Amino acid sequence: MSERPTTEAAAPAGVPTAKDPRWRAILRRDAGQDGRFVFGVRSTGIYCKPSCPARKPGRRQVVFFPDPPAAEHAGLRACLRCRPRDVAAHPYALLVRRVCAAIEERSPDERVTLAALARVAGMSPHHLQRTFLRATGISPRQYADAVRLNALKERLRRKEPVTMAMTEAGYGSSSRLYERSPGALGMTPGTYRAGGPGARIAYTVAKSPIGALLVAATERGVCSVKIGGSDATLSSLRSEFPRAQVRRDEAALGRWVRAIVRHLSGEDTRLDVPVDVRATAFQWRVYEALRAIPYGETRSYQEVARIVGAPKGARAVGHACATNPVAIVIPCHRVVRGDGTLGGYAYGLGMKRTLIDAERERAERLATRATGHGRRRASGTGGATSSPTSRRARSGR
Repeated sequence: MSERPTTEAAAPAGVPTAKDPRWRAILRRDAGQDGRFVFGVRSTGIYCKPSCPARKPGRRQVVFFPDPPAAEHAGLRACLRCRPRDVAAHPYALLVRRVCAAIEERSPDERVTLAALARVAGMSPHHLQRTFLRATGISPRQYADAVRLNALKERLRRKEPVTMAMTEAGYGSSSRLYERSPGALGMTPGTYRAGGPGARIAYTVAKSPIGALLVAATERGVCSVKIGGSDATLSSLRSEFPRAQVRRDEAALGRWVRAIVRHLSGEDTRLDVPVDVRATAFQWRVYEALRAIPYGETRSYQEVARIVGAPKGARAVGHACATNPVAIVIPCHRVVRGDGTLGGYAYGLGMKRTLIDAERERAERLATRATGHGRRRASGTGGATSSPTSRRARSGR
């Protein structure tokens, strides 16, 4: 008996079937699947997220990976159009941003419940609590507290009376505010409003490949990095807290300064130092997005706005970059205009170009070195046979 004919030829090993839910997600450009997997295209050597707006590839050219590192291990490059790494940090990143926006848009005196936020997210309150905590490290309530505290700081900086600032920011009682404020403000609200009498800030001026750097920090982390070590930069450091104790202390900042200088020298492409900056909730989201931009790459203001969940907020992103108090540590120099031109930079476009070009050249050298090392490992020495993993990486499978 002859076999019953099929409607399509048998697919080669590793090729998804037409009914594969991941393939169907690609056909739908399903953004809800972004972060859950990426797909590579054998013919181009590029990998994308499911919602990529580029022309759909042929199904027989597609191969799936659980995440960007797996695709890159197989020799594929990230798509420059859909930026698959931007949503890879957590599968619910877009959902969490939507919840953050709902918290920020509420009036200060409006109490937002977990149940209301769960309706925005389209999941149960318990599931939202776990998802939000896993993605951000804090609960929705803690995020709401941070938003309210930032509103209070803005009002205190405008020298509003403490009681008025407290009420307008949504605090129901002064006892609750004073109970929570020292850990977040670093001082009581009245002290913050008065210019920080008693606050202690250590600073130093260090040499670096781009010139002198003024680095300052509180006990919690780096609060200021300025390019240049002039009297003007020190004067600007004192501007927010004119009554704080600002003293020079190289020893206290040695470890953090060395990390920054190594980063600028290209010895370490990662820069993980704690920061203690006062910013709005939106600015914090922008700063986190900037720190996630890979070394040697740039993003446009519009792209960053989309990443933080405010697709029409390119100007607000630009403002957040302009008010960034910790240059280099929060790499606002990696943000450019949509047409590729530099845009603005507090320390001049020449410095911005120097930083971008230096990082790009070092990243390319590291990539070339890694590729050469991988080829030597794959070829082996003394006629050794390459491993199945190496063969799969070379074939892109």
